Amino acid sequence: MTEQSQKTKKRPSAETGFATRAIHAAQIPDPTTGAVSTPIYQTTTYAQKAVGVHKGYTYSRTGNPTVQVLEDSLAILEKGVGGACFGTGMSAITAVFSLLSQGDHAVVGRVVYGGTPRLCDNILSRFGLKFTYVDTGDLEAVNEAITEKTKLVFIETPANPTLKLTDIKAVSEIKKNAKLVVDNTFLTPALQVPIDLGADITLHSTTKYIEGHNTTVGGAVVLKHKKDHEDLKYLQNAMGLIQSPFNAWLTIRGLKTLDVRMKRHCENAQIIAEYLEGHPKVTKVLYPGLDSFPQASLARRQHSKGHGGMLSFELKGGVKAGMKFASSLSLVTLAENLGAVETMVTHPATMTHAAMSKKARLEAGITDGLIRLSVGIEDPDDLIADLDQAIRKAVS
Repeated sequence: MTEQSQKTKKRPSAETGFATRAIHAAQIPDPTTGAVSTPIYQTTTYAQKAVGVHKGYTYSRTGNPTVQVLEDSLAILEKGVGGACFGTGMSAITAVFSLLSQGDHAVVGRVVYGGTPRLCDNILSRFGLKFTYVDTGDLEAVNEAITEKTKLVFIETPANPTLKLTDIKAVSEIKKNAKLVVDNTFLTPALQVPIDLGADITLHSTTKYIEGHNTTVGGAVVLKHKKDHEDLKYLQNAMGLIQSPFNAWLTIRGLKTLDVRMKRHCENAQIIAEYLEGHPKVTKVLYPGLDSFPQASLARRQHSKGHGGMLSFELKGGVKAGMKFASSLSLVTLAENLGAVETMVTHPATMTHAAMSKKARLEAGITDGLIRLSVGIEDPDDLIADLDQAIRKAVS
């Protein structure tokens, strides 16, 4: 590639395929050296030619070129006007709720990552914010919960860990003046684009599928409206909720293979879900790709190319069998994370959702015996062999 072509290489248009945009959108060769890989700008400070005269960056809490590439890439994939990246998924959620003011009210899905209600109830409530938890799959319940003070409707779909779905388009039509926020961590824009379905804000724990290799923690928010983007960038700077350049670089690298990884996650999860559903020692399987899933028709309508790599199930023998199962796995890893190339299993009641009261967990459908499986991209036959031997040990 000549020096001139390096400078003039165009970014792919919105009409190009998702895989092409994931690799090339906002990721042009470095104009200084021609480097194909986005450089890691590991710097805090940027020299200025004169007072107020600079090249777009002044201090890395306010903006960093490496992080900017990730923010722009995600904004393109999620079809928003702009993005903002954060040090963790929880800091991204904190920033979104910080768009609210004292006395404002938010409707929050009853089934969401356990850290979200912990943040709302134990911290943000001290600043005068009000929260109502509802089954966001029940449109009548959502409508009844919205008041004139409701400024935010926060949903996860599929929800963690029950995979319960929310009809994004339907909620967008009844949210009134509230902003609709969708946590899109489980599916990513490879499988679901909430802004296309009526959401105002979409967010991710980029720790999960976006980066995909168990090497970073991070969060991201993409916004549909310019004013919301400006407000969130102000909060990102003022609160210091930033992502490091190195973590951003690793996440950019992971983003390039997102499309192919999500296809394999979906294929493997479907195979594993069908295997578990047919197992005589398994009492329940929750996966949107199964015909038996209660919201299978919504899943087919709302998920563009597949149903993700997450599923949950219960064994005969309940909690005791579930705990024995988790401890008997060899290839599959017992861990709190999800969305990586490695297959991981979690016991939500004692791990990811332990901060919730038992009453709240049961209301959300998170039983003590529920097991969450993040299906990786290994050979599915090897995964089934490991699951099978662990089930046999757990349920004799």
